[in-house]
Amino acid sequence: MTSDEARDGVSLTNLDQPLFDGAGASKRDLVDYLDAVSDRAVAALRDRPLSVMRVRAGQDPFMQKNVPKYAPSFVRTVSVWAETSKREVSYALCDDRRTLLWFANQRAVEYHPALMRAAEPDRQTHLVLDLDPPEGDAFGMAVRAAHLVRQALSDAGLAGAVKTSGAKGVHVFVPLAAGAAMWDVAAATRAVAARAERLDPALATTAFIREDRGGKVFLDSTRAGGATVVAAYSPRVRPGVPVSFPVAWEDLDSVAPADFTVHTAAGLLGERDPWTELMPEPQELPSDLVEEGHTIPVARVQAMHEGKRRARARRT
Repeated sequence: MTSDEARDGVSLTNLDQPLFDGAGASKRDLVDYLDAVSDRAVAALRDRPLSVMRVRAGQDPFMQKNVPKYAPSFVRTVSVWAETSKREVSYALCDDRRTLLWFANQRAVEYHPALMRAAEPDRQTHLVLDLDPPEGDAFGMAVRAAHLVRQALSDAGLAGAVKTSGAKGVHVFVPLAAGAAMWDVAAATRAVAARAERLDPALATTAFIREDRGGKVFLDSTRAGGATVVAAYSPRVRPGVPVSFPVAWEDLDSVAPADFTVHTAAGLLGERDPWTELMPEPQELPSDLVEEGHTIPVARVQAMHEGKRRARARRT
């Protein structure tokens, strides 16, 4: 009996192998799940430069950005200049079911699309806050922080959709009207995080340096520009293979990340696409939010300078 088969013209191999150590799932489980939700997964990935987290048997997980030379011709690609490495990167565009199946056969578990579309690389489509709780079983803290973000957005006249990250946190997405400049979106993201922090500074923090967070939920406002965020419906390389899953705001307090896995998520979805259903209409960024954000230092830059200052202080 062979564990190989083909779907949509894509050869699928070694389907009965364990996906990774501790997964509690096989490669077939991954393929079957992604195939079952392919229309909704592709809707979240289409036309966006894609990075994937792959897990080869016996190896540590690794992030793949460049499309391998052996990729089939039906996998569309786009070249993007990477400022950090000073080179062109050839990203895949996961625009259809067979491309998704091909990635699944490559043991691509996680799907991290860009926040802009290939046709408009200077226009971010969503404002994103990544809410990262402290170590341990602290998902409830991330949920409470998500409600702070929702309040800060509402106070600014904005609305967003929420999903589990598939790890230990929560992602809040605000769809943006066309034309928002990348630097203004980044500034507005910083301002939303700062306003949410002010609502409950005992719970939430914008401190980028981990040792400065004091056991609080980190409101990560750095998901802007060239950053990526794991897509809705994407599995994660974690025990049980949880899935990043859209949740209605009113249901957020009653869920846990482990509720949504490659074994359960497709059945919970049925034929629905809650990420599309729950997403508000695109919105204009309020000018006062953008202006406030431009007065807030960029977290990574501020953290770099602070790290250097602390290193000098330790030496002296």
